[in-house]
Amino acid sequence: MTTPETSNGDSSAPLAMAEAADPVVHQSVGGRIRTWFLTGVIVAGPVAITFWLIWSFVNWVDDLVRPFIPVMYRPETYLPVNVPGLGLIIAFISLTLLGFLTANLVGRTLVEAGEMLLERMPIVRPLYRGLKQVFETLFSKSGSSFRKVALVEFPAPGMWSLVFISTPPGADIEHRLPSEEEHVSVFLPCTPNPTTGFFFYVPRSEVIELDIPVEDAAKLIMTAGMIQPGGNGQKRLAALAEAARLARTVRRTPTAAE
Repeated sequence: MTTPETSNGDSSAPLAMAEAADPVVHQSVGGRIRTWFLTGVIVAGPVAITFWLIWSFVNWVDDLVRPFIPVMYRPETYLPVNVPGLGLIIAFISLTLLGFLTANLVGRTLVEAGEMLLERMPIVRPLYRGLKQVFETLFSKSGSSFRKVALVEFPAPGMWSLVFISTPPGADIEHRLPSEEEHVSVFLPCTPNPTTGFFFYVPRSEVIELDIPVEDAAKLIMTAGMIQPGGNGQKRLAALAEAARLARTVRRTPTAAE
């Protein structure tokens, strides 16, 4: 009596092939649900947080502007629902109109008169000066603060950190720095919160500027290196750090020979 396997010599081949292909791991129902859930979180998370931040900002501006709008001009007075965004539109129009008036002679005169009044207030004067300088630096089109990314050898030799190049130091600070070489102001943000960090002055020759946007550098810092700028960002940073080390070695060699 012949078995099905012996009656057909090729019948065992499909079974062997099926067993060879079977080792592919099949996820259980729970594993598939977990994968789908995490995929949904990855897709919906950034969108939800972005909309939440925008919605919170709009409501915050509305709450600030609404008290200055007469009740008869508020949409909720005539509509059964609150209309968001009206305060943001009014704030945008008001600031644009203020900038337009300030560019004219009359508006500039009024602004100067207001500044003179603030300059005479002992407590308000330093606060106003500091805030005005910060806003002029951040929103100036010609300023170069935090618009360039660089590498600095910190906190120890052979260890490199990302920094943001700020404005050059003032004349008083520049003259008191021990080295006669030109210095630059840099801000070294911390991970994962880039709003905190270290601010210091460093010679320009010790700074290696990088050709990456500030946004990519901020992502690199906030994610502790998990999101690299571009496809080969890690290799590029390592190459720049090695070039900086070699350049420093060559620069110091003549001094050692002397």
